[in-house]
Amino acid sequence: MLGNFEFCNPTRLYFGKDSLEFLKQELPKYGSNVMLIYGGGSIKRNGVYDQVVSILKSCGKKIVEDAGVMPNPTVEKLYEGVKIARENSVDLLLAVGGGSVCDYAKAVSVSVNYDGDPWEKYFLKMEDVECKIVPVGCILTMVGTGSEMNGGSVISNHKTKLKIGHVFGDNVYPKFSILNPEFTFTVPERQMVAGIYDAFNHICEQYFSGEDDNVSDYIAEGLMKSIVASSRVAIKDPKNYEARSNIMWAATWALNTLIGKGKSQDWMVHMLGQAVGAYTDATHGLTLAAVSIPYYRFIMPNGISKFARFARNVWNLEGKSEEDLAKAGIDAMKSWMEEIGVAKTLTDLGATSEMIDGIADATFILDGGYKKLTRDDVVAILKESL
Repeated sequence: MLGNFEFCNPTRLYFGKDSLEFLKQELPKYGSNVMLIYGGGSIKRNGVYDQVVSILKSCGKKIVEDAGVMPNPTVEKLYEGVKIARENSVDLLLAVGGGSVCDYAKAVSVSVNYDGDPWEKYFLKMEDVECKIVPVGCILTMVGTGSEMNGGSVISNHKTKLKIGHVFGDNVYPKFSILNPEFTFTVPERQMVAGIYDAFNHICEQYFSGEDDNVSDYIAEGLMKSIVASSRVAIKDPKNYEARSNIMWAATWALNTLIGKGKSQDWMVHMLGQAVGAYTDATHGLTLAAVSIPYYRFIMPNGISKFARFARNVWNLEGKSEEDLAKAGIDAMKSWMEEIGVAKTLTDLGATSEMIDGIADATFILDGGYKKLTRDDVVAILKESL
């Protein structure tokens, strides 16, 4: 492995069918005022809300609610959450939901005690946190983002058509996260497969970079194979605990920073997908899926050996030249995406050719992968994704 790095992940995870019971163990560590953060109300329909509230009350907590967190949290919602947290002097932000709810809770956590505009400071200027942070805990009900064990937070600004992610330091990581695979059983299939692809692409973003023999890449290949195998089971049997638990655990490890160590990392699929999301408000995992194949075909000539390795070690292909094998690996990934139902186009997600220039302008260009794109490259990839 090349380079120097530091690894620290301070989030304590509780995993399994009985993991919610550990909430009783965590709550005494924090003050009495808990802000319960959730989305559109699915946790009330599936019973998770009642279970969580019962535990909070049994532990003597005062509950203030912040509901209605949308799939792509907006800056307006962030301001609203900060206001609620300040008015109630909250001691803990408890996010119950998927990655968007967890992302949002972290954005609130760093903004409550900041006097200025958090959108400008954290998402436009990408500045560090200098104020006191309100701790976050997560109870996960949908998998994909890995937000339960990292410092990432993505916020959308529809007025400026920007969707920006800030990866905060380990001081912003959730203090604890509770992962019960059964809580994901009622997620609609479209959301389930979008989360599956989101997790898979997190691995790709870190895998398709670098040329050295790297432990991280071997771990990444194992995670990708696990996600592919479990996704095939989950599509046929959404309540298969073994498959859903494997997907949940793999998604967490896909983005808790471990497999990025010693890597330069790419992340251009996410930059493209987030820019698309700012214009369409489409589901995050599906925006990634729409641009992935055109992007990987575009950069593949600059990283043939890694794409050939991907074909051999993830898709079990062999017997071709390195270039042919590299192309076959991308084709195999596309076939799997079609199999699980995420092979969407940007047109499917509401994008039009008239949006392409604006989306290109909103795309942050990074240089950690096999090829640094130009704006013309971005436009070409977006057009191919339509």
